[in-house]
Amino acid sequence: MRAGDATTDDGRTLTVRVPLTVRKRGGRKQVVTPDGAGWGQPRPRVDNTMVKAIARAHRWKRLMESGRFASVTELAEAEKINQSYLCRVLRLTLLAPDIVEAILDGRQPPRLSLAALMGPFPLSWTEQYQAFLPS
Repeated sequence: MRAGDATTDDGRTLTVRVPLTVRKRGGRKQVVTPDGAGWGQPRPRVDNTMVKAIARAHRWKRLMESGRFASVTELAEAEKINQSYLCRVLRLTLLAPDIVEAILDGRQPPRLSLAALMGPFPLSWTEQYQAFLPS
């Protein structure tokens, strides 16, 4: 046992004292350990714009595969959006599953943005990992 630990006479209860500080940051309380580090991992920031784009891409892909729309042009007209934009968003269905999962969980690296995904990216999942996810 360390100094500061105490047990009751019956030996069934152990009291441990841990020095810590609670600070308010951005309206939230954060536990700060004696060495000054924050306790726990920061909450992931889910990029809703990327999540919505991926969801739209898969929805549009299902509409095309079901035969409801015969062409991208027809789907773009029905959705009242630019055909070029629809094609760029549809490419998001080709992203590696681990990259999609990271985006949905908010674990994507800062350099991975919707703008980066809307540009050309490799089709090979291995090359996508190298381009988008840190080693």
